Amino acid sequence: MQVQHQLGADIMFAFDECTTLHNTRKYQEKSLERTRLWAKRCLVEHGRLTEARSHRPYQALFGVLQGAQYEDLRRKAASDLAALDEDDVCFDGFGLGGALDKANLGTIVSWMTSELPVNKPRHLLGIGEPDDLFVGVENGADTFDCVAPSRQARTSAVFTLDGRVNISNAKYRRQFSPIVDNCDCYTCVHYSAAYLHHLFASKEMLASTLATIHNERFIVRLVDQMREHINAGTFYDFKNEFLPRFYFKRLEKNA
Repeated sequence: MQVQHQLGADIMFAFDECTTLHNTRKYQEKSLERTRLWAKRCLVEHGRLTEARSHRPYQALFGVLQGAQYEDLRRKAASDLAALDEDDVCFDGFGLGGALDKANLGTIVSWMTSELPVNKPRHLLGIGEPDDLFVGVENGADTFDCVAPSRQARTSAVFTLDGRVNISNAKYRRQFSPIVDNCDCYTCVHYSAAYLHHLFASKEMLASTLATIHNERFIVRLVDQMREHINAGTFYDFKNEFLPRFYFKRLEKNA
């Protein structure tokens, strides 16, 4: 808690133990209680540090929910952490974390969000693939974080509406237009796909930076669009339009 306060993070997370799907049920139960007790200690220290630095902007503290694939443990983690109150210091939001099986992602997220207060944000930890973002939003997640856009960018994979493409492929050698037409990211505004292809071929570190900028902007724009369609009541229309187009190549390959 002291390190996070000193860093000046806008959102901090309580200390937790991230278990795996391979841990036994008995171990998951012990771990959940350990995380709950750590959460109480974090709230106490957060309150002390917040008072000591009251002349600076407030830093939000989120509790982290664990419980692996067990519904009762996920619900218990949510209700336990939502109820914590240490001298009027409570969690400002909640991180939905731990082992999340992709096939059951929506179900597990819904277990937790159904137990959490509706007026506090829910952050889905380590999730950032487009299809998972839709699942998270559908089941009550508000914000996300993930290394996928930058990790894939380092391998020359960039996002387009028609799916992920490898900018190091020969076909981009003479594409003197942006990666994506009308994309407003710094990379597409200032550089061509051909230049990015050249950077990867030359093993220039700038290649990863520019590709990462594009991928991050793509994901942020996607979530912005989700919000707009939620407000307009057309979220599922947008989902049914976006996902088949983005994953068409993968669907075609598996057909």
